[in-house]
Amino acid sequence: QVQLVESGGGLVQAGESLRLSCAASGTIFSINAMGWYRQAPGKQRELVAVITSGGGRNYADSVKDRFTISRDNAKNTVYLQMNSLKPEDTAVYYCNAAIKQWYTEYEYWGQGTQVTVSS
Repeated sequence: QVQLVESGGGLVQAGESLRLSCAASGTIFSINAMGWYRQAPGKQRELVAVITSGGGRNYADSVKDRFTISRDNAKNTVYLQMNSLKPEDTAVYYCNAAIKQWYTEYEYWGQGTQVTVSS
């Protein structure tokens, strides 16, 4: 069984930066794609960024050129560097990972970490 634990959220002013981390632990053979989602009050959960096992990256249009997703496979960890934060970035950020345990792949979610950006 796998757990994903996020950290790094907090309260910042507009224009400042935060770095989120998500560490996977448990029985892991390999991790395929990893991503970050977010859900703002009154809105649906949306994809923020995704990174493949080979390092390919994709971002939501709203965060392109401001956010950077990366991963450390040795640590089973994915990061989200968030620069030039805006109030509209305020949301609960969730880590997601597709993890293969020998022949079977499962999708896991973290519990979320709050990011609040004040104007």
